[in-house]
Amino acid sequence: MPTNASILAGMSHNITLTAAAARHINRLSQDAGHPVMLRVIVEGGGCSGFQYKLDLVNEKQPDESEISFDGATALVDEISAPLMAGSMIDYVEELVGSQFKILNPLATASCGCGTSFSL
Repeated sequence: MPTNASILAGMSHNITLTAAAARHINRLSQDAGHPVMLRVIVEGGGCSGFQYKLDLVNEKQPDESEISFDGATALVDEISAPLMAGSMIDYVEELVGSQFKILNPLATASCGCGTSFSL
C-alpha cells in the first residue's frame, strides 16, 4: 500500500491522494505552465456498473471537496465521495503504461481494464 497520503478534508469519507499521484499532478501542472487539479467523478456505466471519469481542470466546482498533498490537488464531488469512501488515488507506472488508479475498498468486483467496478 502506498504511503504518504493526504486525507480528504471536510468529509468523513477518508479519500486519500498518494505521494506518487501528487508528484504526477505537479508534473502535469508544470507541463501546462499553470496549476491543474485532478477531478475524479464516479459515473454509472462500464462493464461492472460504475466507472471513474478523470479530468484535469483549472477550477473547483461548488459541490467538490479538495484532496491536497504536497502542492497537488484532486477534486471529488459530493455524489461520488460516498462511493469512494476509504479510497486511495494513486499513480502507477507499469509495463503496459502509466495511469491514475483508484484503490477503492468498497468495490466488490472490477473489470479487466480496471476502470469499471461494482459495489
